[in-house]
Amino acid sequence: MATETKGLDIEVIQQKIQQESAFVERLLAQVGQVIVGQKTMVGRLLIGLLADGHVLMEGVPGLAKTLTVRTLARAIDTTFRRIQFTPDLLPADLIGTLIYDPKDQEFKTKKGPIFANIILADEINRSPAKVQSALLEAMQEQTVTIGEHSYALDDPFLVLATQNPIEQEGTYPLPEAQVDRFMLKLAVEYPTDEEELLIMRRMSTGSPPEIQPVVSPEEIVRARAAVEMIYMDPQVERYIVDLVLATRNPEAYGLRDLADLISFGASPRATICLAKTARAHAFLQHRGFVTPDDVRAMGMDVLRHRVLVTYEAEAEEVTPEDIIRRVLDRVEVP
Repeated sequence: MATETKGLDIEVIQQKIQQESAFVERLLAQVGQVIVGQKTMVGRLLIGLLADGHVLMEGVPGLAKTLTVRTLARAIDTTFRRIQFTPDLLPADLIGTLIYDPKDQEFKTKKGPIFANIILADEINRSPAKVQSALLEAMQEQTVTIGEHSYALDDPFLVLATQNPIEQEGTYPLPEAQVDRFMLKLAVEYPTDEEELLIMRRMSTGSPPEIQPVVSPEEIVRARAAVEMIYMDPQVERYIVDLVLATRNPEAYGLRDLADLISFGASPRATICLAKTARAHAFLQHRGFVTPDDVRAMGMDVLRHRVLVTYEAEAEEVTPEDIIRRVLDRVEVP
């Protein structure tokens, strides 16, 4: 795709992006009828959808994570399933199973709720590892095996998972290797005081507005193809690689003081995700080319769950976010 893009005129790409991204404001306006603020969260969910990557959302209860996902799914006219993860959930409850039909004397496939366009995995850390693995396998392969048959999942297919950071009793934290399967990890913040006032007025009097579908799944599929056309200059590509390498070898980038604070740097998957999400970020701005600002905008959400800190960092209360900010500030911008 990169080779094809180089052969295209940037003006042709720009016209294509302008055409295919026309739905963005329409979609955001529809979601905004219900969701107050949280523009970053809504934007990142759209980027995950456009870049064909899954999103992990972390935040305290009551920040409209579930409501935002449900509203977005309704506005895109997709099939949506909410799965509440609990300690007694089984993989079959998620992907489906074979059920014996005594009338026909044969086993028939009963598909699980994962067969939908948008899946909300609510409180994913409430279920044991075997259920988490079943979900993550489906996310990676986009197929599910039930009995002897494999079934392709719907397209587009997006998993949005939530977890509560303040309550760890009775939970099964996702291993770092599995968290790496999520393209983005969002830290959902509290609303501002003005937003909170508007939330109170809107949600405490009557029912919220009814959301109407304004985008089709076919438009999303076309938009994904357009995102891959967006031009990325070799200098910007090098900048992405430098950001990731700085988390693995900070001394080479003048960050010697971070060497003892980083246990493991970001994997090559981070490089791929940064490139994909930077293109999607440019798409939301109706641009046919990527700038370093697009990369910087996505750096925190792509890297925060891929940089693991040492015990020394934990003792000094240094978080992965602190390290990523230092890297973003230090690595030279082209």
